[in-house]
Amino acid sequence: MPVSPRFAPSQSHASLGDAFYDVVAPAQFPMHMLRYRNQRAAAGIGLDTLTDDEWIAHFGRFEPLPGSLMQPLALRYHGHQFRVYNPELGDGRGFLFAQCVDLEDGRLLDLGTKGSGQTPWSRRGDGRLTLKGGLREILATEMLEALGVDTSKSFSLVETGEQLWRGDEPSPTRSSVLVRLSHSHIRIGTFQRLLFLDEHDNIARLLDYSIRTYMPQCWRDSIADRALAFLEQVGRNVADTGARWMVAGFVHGVLNTDNINITGESFDYGPWRFAPELDPDFTAAYFDEMGLYAFGRQPDTLLWNLTRLAECLLPFAPQDGLQRVLEGFAPEFRIRLARAMLDRLGLQSAGEEADQQLVGAVWRFLAETRMPLEQFYFDWRGGQTSTGRADTSPARENYASEAFQPVRNAMAAHEPEPEALTPAYFRREAPVTMLVNEVEAIWKPIAESDDWTAFERKLAEIAALREAYDPRKRAAV
Repeated sequence: MPVSPRFAPSQSHASLGDAFYDVVAPAQFPMHMLRYRNQRAAAGIGLDTLTDDEWIAHFGRFEPLPGSLMQPLALRYHGHQFRVYNPELGDGRGFLFAQCVDLEDGRLLDLGTKGSGQTPWSRRGDGRLTLKGGLREILATEMLEALGVDTSKSFSLVETGEQLWRGDEPSPTRSSVLVRLSHSHIRIGTFQRLLFLDEHDNIARLLDYSIRTYMPQCWRDSIADRALAFLEQVGRNVADTGARWMVAGFVHGVLNTDNINITGESFDYGPWRFAPELDPDFTAAYFDEMGLYAFGRQPDTLLWNLTRLAECLLPFAPQDGLQRVLEGFAPEFRIRLARAMLDRLGLQSAGEEADQQLVGAVWRFLAETRMPLEQFYFDWRGGQTSTGRADTSPARENYASEAFQPVRNAMAAHEPEPEALTPAYFRREAPVTMLVNEVEAIWKPIAESDDWTAFERKLAEIAALREAYDPRKRAAV
C-alpha cells in the first residue's frame, strides 16, 4: 500500500529484543467499517494521503506499514492495580503495531491498538473492545488535548461486526478496534516486571534505551546519575500531566502503575469522567468503592506510582538520591498546577508567590461554591478584563459573593495573555463540556439507529475549543 514519502517509519522498540515483547497476530474480523480517522494527526506523520480502503487495510486488518514493524508486538509488563501487585499483566487486547517519526518535532511515535485480538496476556479475555468504549476514548482524548493535557491521540476507530458480552454495558454490544498515537508505551510497570523477575541487566538496558530514545538530555556517564536524571524527568512529565488533569477537572479512573508511562502522556482510558464541580471525592470507576483514585487523590497516587519506579532503580542508584528526587515531586507539581491554571485563564505569570496565591484562591472558591468548573474558566478567561462577561454569566451570583473576593484580588496581579479573548469560542453562550450524561446522549442515537450526528457535532465543538486555546505556548516540560 502506498504511503506519503513524508512518512518516516521506525522499528525502534524491536531493538530491545524479545525479552520485552511477544510477536502476535491480529484478530480476523468479519467486518471493517471506518467510523473515525484522525486526519489532523495523520498529517503529522505523513499518513493523511491514505484512501479509506488503504486506511482500513492498515488500521483494521493491520497490514504492516512500509518500513515499520513487520509483525505486531504485544508488550510485556506488570503493575500495581489498586495498590495490589499483578504479575500477570501485559498487552492483553492490544499490541504495538507500528512506529514512526513525528514530523513536527522529530520524536518517536507509537501506533498502538486496543481491541485487536487475544495475546499471550489476555487472561481469559476475548481481546476485543466495544464500539462504545472506542467512542468514549475518542471523546476523552479530543477533549483533553483541547484543554492542554499531554495525551495519546485517538487515531482510528473501525467497527468490526462482532457481538460482545460485557457486564457494564447492555449486551450483546457492538465491537471495534481502536488505534492510538502516543510517544511511548513504556510504562512504570515495564520496569516493575523486570525487577520482579530479578532481571537487572534488562532494567539497565531499558533505562538506557528510554533515555536515548525519549530523553537524551538525561544521559550521564554514570549509570547512577542516569537513573536519577531519568526518574527526575519522568517525575516532571507525570507532574505536568497530573496538574493539567486537575485543572481540567479530569478523573482518569484507573491510575495503576501499568497506566503511567515514562513520557507522562495520559493514556488508556477506561472509566474516565470529568468532574462537574470541584469535589475531591469524585470518582470515575464504579468499582473504586474506596475512592482510591478519586479526583483529589490523583496527585498522591502519581507520587506513589513514581515511588514504585524508584524501587526499580535501586540496583543502580543510591536510595537517598532517589528519595531526594521523589521529594521534589510535590513542589514541582505545585509549579505545574499554577502554570496549567494560568494557561486556562489566559494570564501571564506574576511570579511564583502571586501564581500560587491565585491557585489557592481559585481552589478555595471552587470548593466552597461547587459551581461548574468549566463555567469558571470560561467566564474568567483573560482575568479582570472579563468582568463584564462574567457579570452576565449563569454563575454571576457566585462572583458577587464574598468567597470570590480573594480570587478577584489574586487575578488583579496578572496581566492577560495577548489575544486571550480573541477567539469566537469565548463569545459562546456556554463552554464546551464532556460530562457523563453528554457522553451517554451521544451514544444513545448510535446504539438505537446508527445516528452519528451528535458525535460529529461534539467533535466540531471540541475543535473550536482546541483552536481557542491554540495560541497558548506551553513551556518545555
